[in-house]
Amino acid sequence: MDSAARTLARASVVVAGWGFCYTLYRAYYAFGGTALLPGRPANPSDFRMINMVATIILLVAAVLPIAMLPLWSRPRVRPVLHAVCWVIAVGCVMHAVIDAAQRVLSLAGLLDIRYPESAWASIDTRTADLQDLFFNEPWFLLEGLGFAALAWIALGPGRPRRAWIGSALAATGALTVVGLLSATGVIGRLIIG
Repeated sequence: MDSAARTLARASVVVAGWGFCYTLYRAYYAFGGTALLPGRPANPSDFRMINMVATIILLVAAVLPIAMLPLWSRPRVRPVLHAVCWVIAVGCVMHAVIDAAQRVLSLAGLLDIRYPESAWASIDTRTADLQDLFFNEPWFLLEGLGFAALAWIALGPGRPRRAWIGSALAATGALTVVGLLSATGVIGRLIIG
């Protein structure tokens, strides 16, 4: 195994481990845990179900870097793997930046984040903002950067790497601007996912 393949294998394990840690966090709530919740869910069974779905999605994301590892050696499959990494990197980094900005604006009293009564019977918005800002969004940021690192390593030096990074940065920037404009009410509400 050459140096790049070893680096890709190590990075894949790290990204998978990071994903699995967040999976455990959401699984805790899916199976009825309540510690550190910023409020009281309006419907505990719905709350558990939402977290169960999130746990399944996160588990797939955690397994994905390891599942992709043997496929990087197949030239025909590599473009699909680059696309998967691109979508996850752009989506996660954009999510982290938009939500972190919203939380900072909320803590500063410049944005009123509304929590649906159908989701929360009661909520401490300051605690929710801080939990999201210091726990949830850093996970999304690092997960996105982790998948970007996998593509970076697999692409190797040269023009394809620069094109991949350039397009990912451009998409993240554009989508972040649209997301922030939507979140702050400058444009209409836009929710993806």
